[in-house]
Parts: sequence; structure tokens; C-alpha cells
Amino acid sequence: RVLLVESGGDSVQAGGSLRLSCTAPGFTSRGCGMYYYRQAAGQQREWVSSISIDGSSRYADSVKGRFTIFSDRPKDTVYLQMNNLKPEDTAMYSCKPRGGYWCEDNYWGQGTQVTVSS
Repeated sequence: RVLLVESGGDSVQAGGSLRLSCTAPGFTSRGCGMYYYRQAAGQQREWVSSISIDGSSRYADSVKGRFTIFSDRPKDTVYLQMNNLKPEDTAMYSCKPRGGYWCEDNYWGQGTQVTVSS
């Protein structure tokens, strides 16, 4: 399995910004999409955003207008730009390649913690 390199999490005040990054070697050549999820303490995991192989992006209603997902395909890296952060955005954020057998089964990672204070 291939290690996902995830970074960008930090502790910030409400209204601040962070940029998360996720590097998944080979995921573009395999035709994988990339999904971001988050899980707050005591809550179920929530889908946040995704980007497809053709660059089409989608967002959960809770982050629309504040978050932007984009990719640097030659680097096999996806970024999640998070603006106007709110305390309810506090969670562990994780990326996951999806879209086929190889995409689903060949990556692992630890996620990155985002904490937003009021």
C-alpha cells in the first residue's frame, strides 16, 4: 500500500484560513478521484469535498462558498483551501482516493487535525 502524505492542519481562530494538502502517488494515472472527509469528536465521519479525474469538484452544503478543492496533477497532489473557518469545522480531516478497485485498496494515511477556536 502507498502512503498518503497529508498536511496543513493547525489551530486557528474563527475567520482564519488553512490549506490542506494530500499527496497520493500514482492516483491521477490510475484514474482515481480524491475525496476529503472529516470527523469531529463524538460524531460520524462526514464527506466534505471531492474532485474527479476531469477536475469537476463537489462540496458539502456546510462548506460551500468557503472551501475550494483543486489539484496539481503532475505532483499527484490535491489541496483543500479552507476560508472563513468556523468552530464547527473542527475535526480530523482525511483524504481518500476513490473510483475503482486499485484506488480503494492501495492507500493509507493518518489525516490532519484542524481546530478552530471562537
